Amino acid sequence: MTAPEPPGTTGPAAQARRSELEGLRDRAVALVGAFSADSAPYNALPASMMDADFVPSATLNVSLFFRYLIEEIAPSEEDTAPLVLRAVTLVHDGMPLVEVLHNYRAGIEFLFAHLVPQVADVGVVTDIALRVTDYLGLIMSRITVALVDEARQPRWDLLERQREVVDALLTGREPAGWAQDPESPIGTAYLVAVVRLGEPTPGTLTGLRGRINTVPGTLMHRDSGGWTALVPMRPEDAESPAAALRSRLGSPAEQPHPELWIGVAAAPNRAALPAAYAEAQIVAEVARSLRRGETVCERSFVVFEYAIATSGPARPGLAALLDPLEGQPALAQTLDAFIDQQFNHNAVARTMFIHRNTVNYRLTRIADLTGHDPQQPAGIATLMAARVARRLESRGARA
Repeated sequence: MTAPEPPGTTGPAAQARRSELEGLRDRAVALVGAFSADSAPYNALPASMMDADFVPSATLNVSLFFRYLIEEIAPSEEDTAPLVLRAVTLVHDGMPLVEVLHNYRAGIEFLFAHLVPQVADVGVVTDIALRVTDYLGLIMSRITVALVDEARQPRWDLLERQREVVDALLTGREPAGWAQDPESPIGTAYLVAVVRLGEPTPGTLTGLRGRINTVPGTLMHRDSGGWTALVPMRPEDAESPAAALRSRLGSPAEQPHPELWIGVAAAPNRAALPAAYAEAQIVAEVARSLRRGETVCERSFVVFEYAIATSGPARPGLAALLDPLEGQPALAQTLDAFIDQQFNHNAVARTMFIHRNTVNYRLTRIADLTGHDPQQPAGIATLMAARVARRLESRGARA
């Protein structure tokens, strides 16, 4: 029986182990690089992980961990500084520390679940598990130390109080103790702006928060799906909350789309804040789920879609009307084109590079399969509603 090679040797076994770990590292890099928030398996991750800086942070974690595992080089404080700064920033912006730390664990579990089963050598799996424990402990301790230092700063109390105020306002409670604070006056009317994320490029959300924070009197609040800002409202803002917010932010048109959507509603007084918050949340979810071209949306932009989003138990039933088109991509694409081209048969034929007679045949097949004729007003109205409901359901939009 051959004796095991001691650590640090360069014999065949050590080389084989290194090769396997490098392959595992490459698969981890590819897994993070292919991240897509709305598709499997990534949609199983906590929603609060979908921050603008998630992918670069995950990439850095993978790089540092595998260097630690393969080269036995422990990450220095300088190496982990971007990770610590991100965690501190998230806590500043309202994410509970327990959630920040939980997300680290969830990310590690996600990588383990998709990578470790591919490792045949039990000894290598054990090595990985031990090194993960060390790495996680090191990162957690540095984040905790940084947050303890931050908590000693006077601004920490200010941030905590601001979060309490925003939570009170959005839930219809009076922010006791702060209403008359001259240093942090609370307005009486706000534009409620709810931010929902797609897959923004690194720094996009950070830049948006920075622009929002430049508006005097703005209050920020983090929720389970993204961010909410209360922007002091001027009397003229009620006419078009979306245009007013765009004007206040001073942000130029984004090309390509920044992969985030802002739902906005006007609250002319504090009592209207909870209802405005609910409305802005739904508008933002609809805009995200349907991937609207506008970054900032208000209810008037999505009246039809808003009605579907708030239809309660009827929404899954509407979505199910298109089940007969599963496995029929040509029919589904034709229905989409028919709706997008304003029911113009010739335009559909040109767009899809097919004959007009083929369009008619496919529309008839859709009617046969679904029981709703897209060439009749009642039928196309029902199918349009079903299409919206299906997109909302598939993207997990919350009413």
